Amino acid sequence: MSRSSSSRQALAMFAIALVVGACAAASPSGSAGPSEAASVSPPDPSAASSSAAAPSPLVAASFSATEPPAASLAVEGGDPVTGQLGTFTWGDGGSDSPWLPGSPIAVGTGELLTVTIAAPIGVATWSAKRIPEGATGGSGATGLGTGGPPIAFDAPEAGTWSVQVIVDFDGGLGSATYYWLVTVR
Repeated sequence: MSRSSSSRQALAMFAIALVVGACAAASPSGSAGPSEAASVSPPDPSAASSSAAAPSPLVAASFSATEPPAASLAVEGGDPVTGQLGTFTWGDGGSDSPWLPGSPIAVGTGELLTVTIAAPIGVATWSAKRIPEGATGGSGATGLGTGGPPIAFDAPEAGTWSVQVIVDFDGGLGSATYYWLVTVR
């Protein structure tokens, strides 16, 4: 055997050992099947609960570790608009924010506004408030609605409003505040 042939053979054996070692470390049971976490179904979004129990680690791991899911506001027949994320608590962290102007959306007087969460997470409670466009701090905010799922409330009177929706998620996952700049015609 030549020197270059034995070097190639030794290198190939080393590469095979690395692959076998990596496979063994990745699958301690020796199985190449899906992991237990991959077979866990997400929580039922239609299940509403006021329970403050901590979520299981597998459920919590299936969502972003840094911030809550996005939320969109829409009226029947209209395109949904993703809200600005303000104050939230999520996982091991959170963010504190002032009242934000919000993402712009135009609606008609008396239309039903619905908020949809962009992840299969149950909503425990929600509340919606509005202040006139350009106002700051939320002082004098007027309530638009509160309750459990679904998140839906009537558009305020004609004008342009900064609308805040606070959502508390099921299972103690956290809470989030979303904002829209709603022009009511």
